[in-house]
Amino acid sequence: MDDMRKIYDIIGIGNAIVDVISHESDDFIERHGLIKDSMALVDEETATGLYNDMHPAIQTSGGSAANTMAGIASLGGSAAYIGKVRNDHLGDLFAHDIEASGVDYLVDPATIGLPTARSMVLVTPDGARTMSTFLGASSTLYPHDIDAENISTAEYLYCEGYIWDVEITKEAIRLAMSIAKEANKKVCFTLSDSFCVHRHRQEWLELVAGPVDILFANKDEICALSGYESFDKAINWIRGQVGIACLTEAENGSTIVTADETIKVEAFPVDKVVDSTGAGDLYAAGFLHGLIKGHDLETCGKIGSLVAAKVVAQTGARFQTSLSEIVSNVFNL
Repeated sequence: MDDMRKIYDIIGIGNAIVDVISHESDDFIERHGLIKDSMALVDEETATGLYNDMHPAIQTSGGSAANTMAGIASLGGSAAYIGKVRNDHLGDLFAHDIEASGVDYLVDPATIGLPTARSMVLVTPDGARTMSTFLGASSTLYPHDIDAENISTAEYLYCEGYIWDVEITKEAIRLAMSIAKEANKKVCFTLSDSFCVHRHRQEWLELVAGPVDILFANKDEICALSGYESFDKAINWIRGQVGIACLTEAENGSTIVTADETIKVEAFPVDKVVDSTGAGDLYAAGFLHGLIKGHDLETCGKIGSLVAAKVVAQTGARFQTSLSEIVSNVFNL
């Protein structure tokens, strides 16, 4: 091992996606036959058609875990990212953008196969976001893309549920989780979307019962995983299965669940929700940053809530200003 190898606070694994974000009307959503406020996978032809019909857009490196790692970096943490792009224009954009956000990008681009993934994020006037995602090159990670030395030295491994579709990719993620556990590091997992939960419920129940130490989910996702319609029953169900479960409810705040505690954290007020893209991703960034810094769970939750409130008040999931300054000003940490 190179003595100069960087040791990270956290490494994220996910779909390396270029987000193409535009503000559109409800009529636009209906005209394209989309389900408002959901994420749907589309083919390359559909993605191209949507892209051509959209208003002028912001293009930025995206993907759930990538957003979380960028948030960690903006908060002052040391983060790296594993996700596959193609060696094309959007792949170059992704790599440059995520490195510019302060996150080390650890994967070589693919030289053959599908183009770089892109997600058309359509934001309606009420702040809801409807996502049409072409996964392209991002859906296929290989075990050789996992650097064991990086994974084993990082304090946390963070994996998103969105990427859990292709068998070889699942193999790569399970390998990363096993490396982290063998090194006595913490494994974090986010359920990502209730549609993902329904597709992969049995496998994810096994992850929760096995390597996952910290689970992130919103109300709908944890209810889908637990099989209970009642949020209270879902909370009782997850208690003790993982070390920490962070369960979010948008404007109703979040609930942090351990074997011994249930901590309710209020949401920070937001004057106007501009774009809910990345709210859960940035909550996770804030919470994990708090853990990295050794804060108690309630403070971690409050940091997550603050960062989530800031991201929904802007367009897109990346910040132009330093999150560390925002957190310091509010909490005097």
